[in-house]
Amino acid sequence: MSVQVVLQQRISSARELLQQVEQLCTGVEGHQKLRGKLRAELRFLRRVEAGELHVKESHLHSTNLTHLTAIVESAQSLEQVVALLHVFTYLDESGNRCTLVVDVVANGGLTWVKAVGRKAEALHNIWQGRGQYGDKSIIRQAEDFLQASRQQPFNYQHPRIIFAFYNGVSAPMADRLRDMGVSVRGDIVAVNTVAMEEEAEVAVEEEGAAADNVYNEEEEAAPTAAAYELTRVDRGTVLAHLAFPAQLQAEDCCRVNLDITTLITYVSSLSHGQCWFTFREPVLTEQAAQERLLPVLPQLDAFMAGKELFTCHAAVSDFQLILDTLGGPGEKERAQQLLARLHVVDDRPSERTLRLMPSAKINQRSLMIFGTGDSLKAVTMTANSRFVRAAANQGIRYSVFIHQPRALTEGKEWRATPI
Repeated sequence: MSVQVVLQQRISSARELLQQVEQLCTGVEGHQKLRGKLRAELRFLRRVEAGELHVKESHLHSTNLTHLTAIVESAQSLEQVVALLHVFTYLDESGNRCTLVVDVVANGGLTWVKAVGRKAEALHNIWQGRGQYGDKSIIRQAEDFLQASRQQPFNYQHPRIIFAFYNGVSAPMADRLRDMGVSVRGDIVAVNTVAMEEEAEVAVEEEGAAADNVYNEEEEAAPTAAAYELTRVDRGTVLAHLAFPAQLQAEDCCRVNLDITTLITYVSSLSHGQCWFTFREPVLTEQAAQERLLPVLPQLDAFMAGKELFTCHAAVSDFQLILDTLGGPGEKERAQQLLARLHVVDDRPSERTLRLMPSAKINQRSLMIFGTGDSLKAVTMTANSRFVRAAANQGIRYSVFIHQPRALTEGKEWRATPI
């Protein structure tokens, strides 16, 4: 096949894939990043078409397009996709800070997918120590995924890891991944034993396969698999075709931790029907308009229903101070009723919370509140999305239920203008 024919096929595939992405997971985190990478790939191919770049046919086959296609197809096959190309931070076994790119985060956060576009032959060669220097085996990558997932629980459950192979995976590698606890999706192909006299020939034949590019692959010395008998992939013998597992249902967390913003929102006069005002303070007028459009109290009640409710002394102390300063009679009465429903516990931040570096968005009070919820293995209800994002930027992701804020307004209604 000529270079021009291959080039036109790749350009056509890139355009089609970009159209699919335009309709896929719009608004999801990483959507723009994926689009940007596809557009960059298309620009590269068009420069080749225009004669600005001269490449070999093998280079066209080894572009990032194969991996990007695998990402898109994975996202299309899963439900509740919440992120694409998401970067997680974790500590390796030596305590070093590392990053890991998860191609697709689905099932609300309970499933992590690595989409693998590389050929089964290349993957198998690397695993058996016959890859190029700097190649990292799929098994080593799986170890990284498992290490990271243990440190990034979703509602206190470890995310399930799926490796999706779009150009097949050898049966021994699939078995090893499943033994590790990694789910496999794709064609499982057989392997044949290689006689010693054939080894040199096999190495030459499969050198091209090993050169296939892997998008965002980490590099290090290729591990060996001396304990395994030397084998080669038999692509013509497909032993099984594994589809994506059924959607996972996250177990509901039965514990809820209320932070200060939730305590205030729950008792606010705005949340109890007194939202038909224009206040002198623009922020209160905005919150009143939001409440008229989408009342927040039904959302809070629905999430809290049937669960153990907790709060910590740090939250109650500051809540009472704010209530004594700004709260009206109705708000104070509702506050007493709410606090009577809650288990008030000592401040006991989790170990990982104590690793956070203080900043303008991460103060001591928030560390106590979110950290105590983390120790309780409770979902923290909050309107403080700034802290949640700041903590995530440091690699600590909390189980949270985020809602719109409402301020204490009863004491300011007398000077507000009724609508």
